[in-house]
Amino acid sequence: MIKKQTVIDLAKTQLEGSDKFIVDVKVSAANKIEVYIDSPRHISIADCVDLSRFIEKSLDREKDDFELQVSSPGATEPFKVLEQYKKYTGTKVSVVTKEGSRHEGILKSAGDEGFELEETRREKKTVGKGNHTVTEIINLTYNQIKETKSVLPF
Repeated sequence: MIKKQTVIDLAKTQLEGSDKFIVDVKVSAANKIEVYIDSPRHISIADCVDLSRFIEKSLDREKDDFELQVSSPGATEPFKVLEQYKKYTGTKVSVVTKEGSRHEGILKSAGDEGFELEETRREKKTVGKGNHTVTEIINLTYNQIKETKSVLPF
């Protein structure tokens, strides 16, 4: 059986010196290997093909038969690594905390421990009728987060 760490090490070797990063690697008991990569700009099909070929030639098919898929994470997939938070800084994201609260706003910054979210919402006025717009900066740590996703602009 092919080990996940072996695939991670191969991917890191190939991506070293580029702006690309590993988002996730999955290896099933049946040696189905899935590698997800991303970049601050975009990932092309050629990027995926290059990494796929490198991993494939580095593994021994005589020893272990395997299926290999290299792709970028889907636009609606939850963030898994810090680099994704940095990539999406300045864009709208949806956040669900482990406590179950939901937030949606602009990802203002991302650091090693957590991130800052600017949330704008409508609230009822305390005095008078109607609603008013409230903008709040929310600081969250990664260990508070159940899921963060990019909100597609359409």
